[in-house]
Formats: sequence, C-alpha cells, structure tokens
Amino acid sequence: MYTSSQEDFESLVNEAIASLPKRYVDHLDNIAIIVEDEPSEEQRQALKLKGYQTLFGLYEGVPLNQRMGRLKLLPDKITIFKLPLEQASNSLQELRSRVSRTVWHEVAHYYGLNHTLIYDLESKEEK
Repeated sequence: MYTSSQEDFESLVNEAIASLPKRYVDHLDNIAIIVEDEPSEEQRQALKLKGYQTLFGLYEGVPLNQRMGRLKLLPDKITIFKLPLEQASNSLQELRSRVSRTVWHEVAHYYGLNHTLIYDLESKEEK
C-alpha cells in the first residue's frame, strides 16, 4: 500500500485531469470533481456493493448523451476515492497510473460511454 498526503493526492487528480485529451476537457461543464477517502454508505448501497467490494471513482449525474436538450440540471459529480486507490497501489508511479485511469474512466461516463466502450478506447490507446 502506498500512502500520500491529501495535498499530494489532490495534485495527482489535477495532473490526471490536465492530461486528458483536450476534446474531453474543453466540454466538461457544470461538473465537480472531488476527492473523498472512501465511498459513503449511501453510495455503497445505491451500487449494491458487497462488503469486500469498493470503488476507485464514481460518476453521479446525467450523462451528456442522455440530457435530451435539458439545460437546467444539478451539477454532475465525479468522486475519486483516495483510500481504495492507495490500498491497490505499491508505489507513487502505480498510484499515479491508477488515479489517471480512474479520472479518465469517470469522465468517460460523463460523456455517456459504457464500460465496454471505455475499455475498447483504452486498449486502442495502449497499442
């Protein structure tokens, strides 16, 4: 397990946001990206997580492709969970990579991409 200060972890999240392709960053609107230690009990229940399951990140909101022209919506929220990411990482490099991938994954949900499409895009970028 690799641990970091709150400030250092938030810097990793900011780096991950800054490293996203411009076409995604330019259209992020009315969305908060926050850091929490771990998922709340309400989030765990809503997702029907079992005791041994956790999350690295969570998108909450209405994806862009499902808004059907509605302009007035509550802000969307992406939460990045510090403790599960640290627990899964053995080094700063590994933590940075996991944070980056998690931020991308949750931003992709904001755009309405499902897991299959997200993994397809990731595998194309790795080649």
